[in-house]
Amino acid sequence: MRTDSFPGTGTLPAREHLPAMDAGTPVLDVVIPVYNEEKDLGPCVRGLHEHLTRTFPYTFRITIADNASTDTTPLVAARLAAELAEVATFRLEQKGRGRALRAVWSASEAPVLAYMDVDLSTGLNALLPLVAPLISGHSDLAIGSRLARSSRVVRGPKRELISRAYNLILRGSLQARFSDAQCGFKAIRRDVAQVLLPLVEDTGWFFDTEMLVLAERAGLRIHEVPVDWVDDPDSSVHIVRTATEDLKGVWRIGKALASGSLPLDRLTRPFGDDPRDREVHELRDLPRGLARQLAGFCVVGGLSTLFYLLLYGAFRQVCGAQTANALALLVSAVANTAANRRLTFGVRGRGGAVRHQAQGLVVFGIGLALTSGSLAALDTATDHPAHSTELAVLIAANLAATVLRFLLFRAWVFPDGRGEQEPAYGTGVRLPQWPLAHPQPHPHSYPHPQRPHAHPQHPHPHNDPGDPR
Repeated sequence: MRTDSFPGTGTLPAREHLPAMDAGTPVLDVVIPVYNEEKDLGPCVRGLHEHLTRTFPYTFRITIADNASTDTTPLVAARLAAELAEVATFRLEQKGRGRALRAVWSASEAPVLAYMDVDLSTGLNALLPLVAPLISGHSDLAIGSRLARSSRVVRGPKRELISRAYNLILRGSLQARFSDAQCGFKAIRRDVAQVLLPLVEDTGWFFDTEMLVLAERAGLRIHEVPVDWVDDPDSSVHIVRTATEDLKGVWRIGKALASGSLPLDRLTRPFGDDPRDREVHELRDLPRGLARQLAGFCVVGGLSTLFYLLLYGAFRQVCGAQTANALALLVSAVANTAANRRLTFGVRGRGGAVRHQAQGLVVFGIGLALTSGSLAALDTATDHPAHSTELAVLIAANLAATVLRFLLFRAWVFPDGRGEQEPAYGTGVRLPQWPLAHPQPHPHSYPHPQRPHAHPQHPHPHNDPGDPR
């Protein structure tokens, strides 16, 4: 994963309502990524410009991000920029929607950045509700959702099935909670984009899915807007190729999240948006992540118990009850400690892993004493207990041991919820904070509307053969 653009670690400032901007700085920059869209570009930009002029209460800019078009799209974009003062163009010599969005968003000085597809499948009345939570400081990102209950969508059953199946895959594999990753209608605050975009590796259609997954895992707030959406029958998206690339991206992100190689702590915000929260800065009186840790521990505990019972049944075929119990509990305890270390308490890296397993074995010893004592009591009460009775006693004993295990894990093994981690990212230098009221200039000069042809040198020159456009 790309992490070299921001070498240090840092914390985002608390969200605030955007202040009044300078007259020459737009509040909103809407990017339209295009590839060979000479036919649709003109009606799209003129329709969007008319809508924003009529309904949007802030200054805005529309940026045409031409990623390596080979038809007359650059000429159409130049004419639009000359005709409309709020329109700019940005030319890249390589394909990739993600590459185009990263280039324009990274160079823009607007505090709110958005994008939409050139076919205008999404109703424009959703644009102001999309960006309003970002302007007010309520949310970090906003997405249009075609799968919300109040959305009105017109499209064929094939695309409907593919879209819902894809989002089910995201929920099942990456635990995503947002409802629609693929709708081409999204917005992000500039201060968030500056820290988040360097972590996003994809340059094609998986770009915004990856961005949303990382943002959600980092605890950023994602606002969803129900949209009216009409399918474009002339869409140039190659469904099979795009689906294949998306599944590869899901696998890559899943591995990165499982290994803890992503520095998501760069994206943390202070608790709450009230100024009193910022003065306190850290709520030491509240147990950190107790509900999330308890839920994760219950899931891991349930799976561990099932694993333990399967092992016990297998070992019981070849040895006595006490030996089978000890072996099954030992193996499941090692797996349980490793799973809780990573999934429940969020410890990344190898630092402290040996110590955590050693402490986990101590906890295992306590569990062994409880379960073995229960078996001994059962043997005392009954000479030849039934196998089902043994399992019932062991389940009850394991439940008691589970409660005690959580308390010991939280208070002793992982007392700070993070453990001892390897300093894997940078030197601990705090990220620069970019105030929205006075944006800092970007290293690449951003194209002015009167300068329609900008050719940025993008830092990622590799081709993007998987992009369907």
